[in-house]
Amino acid sequence: MSAGVSAGEESRRQMALAQAHEQAAAEARDAAARYGIAEVTEQRTARVLSPLAAIGFHLLADRGWPGSRGANVDLVAIGPGGVFIVDTKAWREVSISQGRIFRGQDDVSDELQQLAALADLAQADFAEVGLAPGEVRPIVVLAGRQGIDAHIDAVQVVGEKDILRTIAARGSRLTPVQIDVVLARALKLFPQVGAPAPISVAVPEPVLPAPSKEINQDALLSAEEVNDALLASVLAQPIEEWMAFLHPQQAKLVRRSFPGPSRVRGPAGTGKTVVGLHRAAFIARTRPGKVLVTTFVKTLPDVLHELLKRLAPEVVDQVEFVGIHSFARKVLQQRGVTFRIDPKQADQAFDVAWARVGARSNLDSGKKDENYWKEEIASVLKGRGIMQFTQYADLTRTGRRFPLQPAQRETVWRLYVAYSEELRRRGVNDFADLILLAEAELRREPLPGYSAVIVDEAQDLSAAMVRMLYSLVGDRPDGFTLIGDGQQSIYPGGYTLAEVGISVQNRGVVLDVNYRNTVEIVDFARRLVDGDEYADIEGSLARGDVPSSVPRSGPKPEIFRGSTWASINAAMVDRIRSVTREIGTGTGDVAVLCATKRRATNAAAALTAAGLPTISLEDYTGAAVDAIKVGTIKRAKGLEFKQVLIPDVSVEQTSSTPPTDDAEHERWDLSRRELYVAMTRARDGLWVGVSN
Repeated sequence: MSAGVSAGEESRRQMALAQAHEQAAAEARDAAARYGIAEVTEQRTARVLSPLAAIGFHLLADRGWPGSRGANVDLVAIGPGGVFIVDTKAWREVSISQGRIFRGQDDVSDELQQLAALADLAQADFAEVGLAPGEVRPIVVLAGRQGIDAHIDAVQVVGEKDILRTIAARGSRLTPVQIDVVLARALKLFPQVGAPAPISVAVPEPVLPAPSKEINQDALLSAEEVNDALLASVLAQPIEEWMAFLHPQQAKLVRRSFPGPSRVRGPAGTGKTVVGLHRAAFIARTRPGKVLVTTFVKTLPDVLHELLKRLAPEVVDQVEFVGIHSFARKVLQQRGVTFRIDPKQADQAFDVAWARVGARSNLDSGKKDENYWKEEIASVLKGRGIMQFTQYADLTRTGRRFPLQPAQRETVWRLYVAYSEELRRRGVNDFADLILLAEAELRREPLPGYSAVIVDEAQDLSAAMVRMLYSLVGDRPDGFTLIGDGQQSIYPGGYTLAEVGISVQNRGVVLDVNYRNTVEIVDFARRLVDGDEYADIEGSLARGDVPSSVPRSGPKPEIFRGSTWASINAAMVDRIRSVTREIGTGTGDVAVLCATKRRATNAAAALTAAGLPTISLEDYTGAAVDAIKVGTIKRAKGLEFKQVLIPDVSVEQTSSTPPTDDAEHERWDLSRRELYVAMTRARDGLWVGVSN
């Protein structure tokens, strides 16, 4: 080896080593600067949020990121308003536009997805103890900024001076006991951060000065701003407990993903509608497009919309609540399809057709009056969209007890043709036509824009209605959810999923814990439908699901027997005064439910005469109102009240012996199921007036 060669190699090695150390030192200085900034900004955020402790919040700062060995979570706040996972960003030149966030010219929206993924992980974990998914909220705080409130997908972005009010504005959603349950779970999910990893350098460890406790006060809140934010939280109306805390079975179902159409069923009081509402909010948060929530009950969509405004105001505009007929009407109007709904003219058209074809025919038996055959056309023929007699000749008439002979089917078909001709002659449509017209229009030109359809009280729909809704989303994952209980079917006829081309095999869930009623109300109501058989939409004869558990207990339901409406009305007024005085129930927590509009009008008049405030269920939107809700049982489906009074029960409905005639037996079944629906609307107390 030539002289100096080894020295030269060593020189170059040392120079390379020095450069490597210099680069590492520069990187360490940069990292130190970033961590130093993060330390200050995170401390500022923690200080801004510290007043939340006064209203019951727990602040978990600098916790371990689940599943990571080194990453940490800036802050987790748990309290009356729910769970907030907070990440502070010391970003400059930040702008937000069209749902994206930029640093200068760079789109950094994807950097927020880790926080969204963490929130999703936390939702799944907290669901094990019953916390609803919407109560876990990921928030990015922009240090030194204010007047910002935006959403980048699932992550909310706010300014440093906005974060206290943002969290406090959620109001009271969890009880102290629920906060403790969630906190205990959070302490396991977000562990304490351990000691930092050792620095692998062959130099003595430097002695560091104590960190400064000085925090720039410029961006922190004034005492007045803090008081205003906390006062807003204290004054916010607490939401119903089920809006934030569910049974773990329900909470996990809200987040569950299905590879195609699914069904949620279960007996009354098991929270099916609650799950549907939470599921609509969850899908709206996690999927693009609108979520359609629909039902046969005309007033229920308004009530559900009002509830979602309180449950998840940030996604309420992404969820469309509409009755099935209103949806069909909207489709036709948007497409310029001419139609004219006139129930009075439609009734007259049927009367003409009956006089021409049905009267004194093999359909006119006395037991089965013209209304029975009117239901046959509406529910069986038009309900399925049958246009040819060959389809009807051997059709299984799901939900109808009375068997038809071939000659009778022919007469029914002639009646159907005569009715259709009379409708055309008058230039009017009935409500079944509205669905068939909309279904045909959607078949001609599909309607885009919906990510999911959730159908509540699905057992009340016709086959044509289900086909129309199914066409909006088809078999896409989590696209089509049917919610309902065949035991609560109160309309003649029915359908099966097979006949509309839908399968929910291995995608059905049964809820079996009754959260609404007391065990006394459940036992009382179930005696009405014990042994009742009905055609389930999955194609089998069913006897109804029985709750596995009814945790709540209360007073036994009361029965009053009266010989006149006046005596029943007087007893009804006394009952309302008693429960609102002795039990402390507000008048807005009471409902009077009747089988007919006429009887509901009569009951409302009796209450008004007694000086009690009332509101018709037709006008009820779900907003709090200090008045007794009065209406038909059909209008009350999907709703619940602390106290329910049913003042128009007949002796026949209370009998355990069904009529011998098949048609009468079918009507008897439907009336008893309707009464069962009314009784199971009651949370705490039930009163029944029976006319002798």
